[in-house]
Amino acid sequence: MNSPSPLELKAISCSFDSGAEGLYTATQGVNLKVNPGEFVSVVGPTGCGKSTILNVAAGLLTPSSGEVLSFGEPLKGINKKAGYMFQAEALMPWRNVMDNVLAGLQFKGLEPQLAKEIATDWLKRVGLLAFAERYPHQLSGGMRKRVSLAQVLALEPELILMDEPFSALDIQTRQLMENEVLDLCFGTTMNKPRSVLFITHDLDEAIAMSDRIIVLSAGPASHPIGEFNIDLPRPRDVANIRDNPHFFELHASIWAVLRDEVMKSYAKQLA
Repeated sequence: MNSPSPLELKAISCSFDSGAEGLYTATQGVNLKVNPGEFVSVVGPTGCGKSTILNVAAGLLTPSSGEVLSFGEPLKGINKKAGYMFQAEALMPWRNVMDNVLAGLQFKGLEPQLAKEIATDWLKRVGLLAFAERYPHQLSGGMRKRVSLAQVLALEPELILMDEPFSALDIQTRQLMENEVLDLCFGTTMNKPRSVLFITHDLDEAIAMSDRIIVLSAGPASHPIGEFNIDLPRPRDVANIRDNPHFFELHASIWAVLRDEVMKSYAKQLA
């Protein structure tokens, strides 16, 4: 028997009251599926509704129309089977690293000793156990992202939602974090691969990390206009995989679809 899809969006439309300008339709008729153990990236021009789609998947936003299924069941309220890694840092500055990772486990109601063991294990996995007593302001940007990753993965979500989590990092730290995510979500130490829905502006990043890429049109009424299977070998090193000739072929094919939408969005910003 096939496992149900961790996430399925069916004909999702999201409209908002924009005041004097009237009703604004951010997305329209979006169909999107994430299969078990699959890494799916969504790319598109600025303002095309990528984060809107992620918020719908998280249950933070109720769509105007359409249906959201989480593991085959209609999603009602917050998606409790999903972990969300935000673009902006979500660490609590008054808590040290250990206490930040413990927070979700405590809110979940785990017995204190078990919660501490799980948090300790994940801090080891992200290489930050030696920094457990430090506070967020005492860490580098990359280290704070690793704490955020441990915070999400310690809850063992079956679906991970990521909204451009590494966009503010320098290129070297970014590539280290990208490899960290691939190893922690799909590496040999995991009992089973995670499923990931990843939002990014960076096409290179999307190709290097993904199994499949969804391209969105420019807004308003943004919707998928292209879908590409990324048949590059795994495991991957995101720096080295860029030297694979097929990487360039994939980039050219996806950019041919994405380029016109980026130009449309740019033209609207100038109007």
